[in-house]
Amino acid sequence: MANRPYKVKLEAGKNYAWCTCGLSSREPFCDGAHSDSGMRPFIFTVEETKEYFLCGCKLTDNPSFCDGTHKTLKK
Repeated sequence: MANRPYKVKLEAGKNYAWCTCGLSSREPFCDGAHSDSGMRPFIFTVEETKEYFLCGCKLTDNPSFCDGTHKTLKK
């Protein structure tokens, strides 16, 4: 997990698996490291190919996108 967003370019119509457990070595995307955690990735698509900011702190109210929640966390 990170106290910052990840800037990534996403393609319209493609499925993405956003890591929800924070254990992935491919953050912000899932690599299957959650297998024993009881958690599952959040699957999503975007409608427009462009750069997005994906949540790194995992506390967003808009999974998988950063909503600025990380700014309220203690460092």
